[in-house]
Order: sequence, then structure tokens, then C-alpha cells
Amino acid sequence: MKNDYKNPAFKKMLDSLQQQSWELELIISGFAIFGLFTAYDPLKIEMINAQNNEQVYSLVVYLVLLLACSILLFNLLLHVIMRGLWIGALGLRYVSGDIDFDVLNYNSRFKNYLSKKIVSFDRYIGNLENYCSILFAISFLLVFYVLAITIIIITIVLISFFIINNDSLPGWLSKGLGVTLVLFIVFGMFLTFIDFITQGLLKRNKWVAKMYFPFYWVFSFLTLSFLYRPLVYNFLDNKFGKRLILLLTPIYIAILLITSLEYRNSNFLDDKQDSSNMFANQENYFDMLVKDEDFPGEVAIPSKVITTNYLQVFIPFSEGIEDRIFSFKETLKPEKDRRGLTSSIQFSSSWDDRIKSKKQKDSIRKLYLNVFNEMYSFEIDSITKDSDFIVTTGIKNILGFETYLDIKGLREGLHTLKVKRKQKKKDSISTVTRKVIPFWYFKK
Repeated sequence: MKNDYKNPAFKKMLDSLQQQSWELELIISGFAIFGLFTAYDPLKIEMINAQNNEQVYSLVVYLVLLLACSILLFNLLLHVIMRGLWIGALGLRYVSGDIDFDVLNYNSRFKNYLSKKIVSFDRYIGNLENYCSILFAISFLLVFYVLAITIIIITIVLISFFIINNDSLPGWLSKGLGVTLVLFIVFGMFLTFIDFITQGLLKRNKWVAKMYFPFYWVFSFLTLSFLYRPLVYNFLDNKFGKRLILLLTPIYIAILLITSLEYRNSNFLDDKQDSSNMFANQENYFDMLVKDEDFPGEVAIPSKVITTNYLQVFIPFSEGIEDRIFSFKETLKPEKDRRGLTSSIQFSSSWDDRIKSKKQKDSIRKLYLNVFNEMYSFEIDSITKDSDFIVTTGIKNILGFETYLDIKGLREGLHTLKVKRKQKKKDSISTVTRKVIPFWYFKK
């Protein structure tokens, strides 16, 4: 049978499916909840890893996926609970039928009040059915809203990067066109938000609607609303849909506030502070990174207690480190920045037109590493220690720089490792202490 919406047979099939939709809802919710719980921790770990490595693109992707996962988990769990309540109400109706207020023998004041509020048990079951169906549909609609907000933010960033800050374009074109596009998107985003929270207020007045339509047309593509627009308007013309949207909004705000709460049991001590000569943060010690979501900080050593006559030091790589290297040695900065999203399919093994041979690449890598070694230095108890970094993959297969410091002359007991880094501001170079990591040294 063709899916002709005007065909009576097709409408009859839809009516039949509509009556049994609760079974499909529970099946899909069950599988979705299982899959979302399975995916939640890996997504969180990848997001933390991208944040530590300063991978902006990956961070945005995993943040959006984690947010969508959280929204779906909350809504689908709430849907399953309400469906369970609905099924329980159906079972109770089979046993007890409708509510007989006369049997309860309540005072007339309570009897009249309850009769007015409850009306009938069947009405209660019907309302539960409506809320369950709408909640199931709105769960996936909210994911599209999150995706829409993300696309708008990414669009503004891309315009800023490829147009406003593009040196290859004339100034009048990059600034004029870029700023105009950004203002159009920001203003359109504001109008779209006003139209959304007022449930179509800007579409009602003739002249306002005429002004708003170009923004609406552009944002229908930016927000991908052409994929889910029928769902939105089906919600808006239904009082149950409006009521549920108004109810969920404060619930989401309350959940956000509740999850941000934490209990402080000290006025001065904090378990999240950076390592210093008085505090040891677990992110600076390999043997304390036991959970999947634990990643090394800016600098890491093997343990709080060192029993060997050498001290391993590992500095995870980040794009920020490479930017600082470029600022110290501008000749290392390539004409075309190869960082960012890329494909594993390679049509050429060369870096660019000027760098083709393996010898050239190795020479540049050696200079790159030399600049890094010049930037970083170490002190143990105010005594300077020589270091010579190499590039390697350390704990959890993280790319970074590794060196070993000679500590066989240290006395046994508590010591502090100071990690210093040169920084360049305009034409001046200064040395700052980036990390202070305490450790104990005891000979075997």
C-alpha cells in the first residue's frame, strides 16, 4: 500500500498503530536507555581527553553528544516511569473500576473538591496517556534543538575565522561582509528565540511577520528545522504539548542548579586545587590515574614516592604548546596549518610543496624538539636540573614529551619539583613557574 496520506486505508493503518504506540514507545525507550547508559561514560572520557589536549573541534563534538545523551536519558527514564504508572492505572481500573466518592464517605467539602479536581479515573488515565506520548516525542525534538544551537555557534566561529580574520581577503570585504553576516545571525538568533518562547508571536502580526520571514527562512536551514518542523507545530496546536513544554523548562533549570551544588566541609582546604608545596593533585602522578576519566595534568611524574635514582617527567602535548613553540621560532610555523579535522585518506605523503623528503621532516622535528627543550627547565629544591626531552606516547597512549632527571644526590624525605617555562610577550622573554609538584624520595 502506498503511503498516500489522503488514502482512507492509510489513515486507518495510522489509527491502528496509534492505539498500539505505547508498546513501540516502551521497546524503543528500553533499548535507547541501555544504549545511552553504555555510551555515556565513553563520551565523557573522550570529552575530558579532548579538553586536556586542547582539541577544540573534538571537544565541541563530544560536548554536544554528551548533552544530547543526558537529555535523552532524563526524558526517556521519565517516560518509562510515567508509562509504568499508566499501566498500573489500567490494571487498577480492571480491578476497581472508576472512583466511587460515595463509598469513601468524605465530608461534602472534600467530596465536592475531589470530584471537581479528579472528575473520573478514566480521565486521569487519558491524561497520563497524552503526557507519555508527548514526552516521548519531545525527547528527540530537544536533541535537534541542542544541535541547532551548536550549528549557529559554529557558523559564527567559521565566519569569524574564514572571513573576518582572513588576511587573504581585502579589509573592506572581510570586515564589511563578515561583520554583516555575524550581526545578521546574532539578530536572527535573538528573533528566533523570542518567536520560540512566545510560541509564534512574531508570525501573527502582518508587518512583523514580513520582516521576520527572511530570518526565519535562513534559520530553517541553519537549525535544520525543515527536518522536524511538523513536530514543532503539532506540539504548539496541542494544549497538552504546550503544558508539558512549560513544565519541563523549570525542571531542566532545577536539574542544572542541583547538579552544580556541592558541599564544602572546609574553609581553606579544597581537593581540586593545583599541586603545590602543600598539596598534591592526583593529575600529576601516574599511579593515581586509575579511572578511565583520569588524565595527566600539565606535568606528571610516576608517584608521590620515588625510590629510584632518577625522576621521570612527562608533559602531555597540546596545541597550546605548539603555538608557543611557533612564537619562539617563527620559521617553524608552516605556511598552511595542518592542524584540525583531517581525513585518514592521504593522496600525498608530503607536508607541502617545500617539504617532501623524510630528511627534511626529521630536521624540522629536531629543531621543534630543541625549541621545546629551551623553553622548559626544572628545579628540585631550588637546584637546577638538566633535562633532555624526547617525544613519546606515555600513560594511556597520550602523545607528549618525556625526560628523566638525575636525583641520586638527593637526601631522603620530602622535595618539590618546580617546572619552569619561558614565555614570550611581544619582544620580551620571561621565565614563569608553571607547576610545583611535591614528592618523597627514599632509596630502595
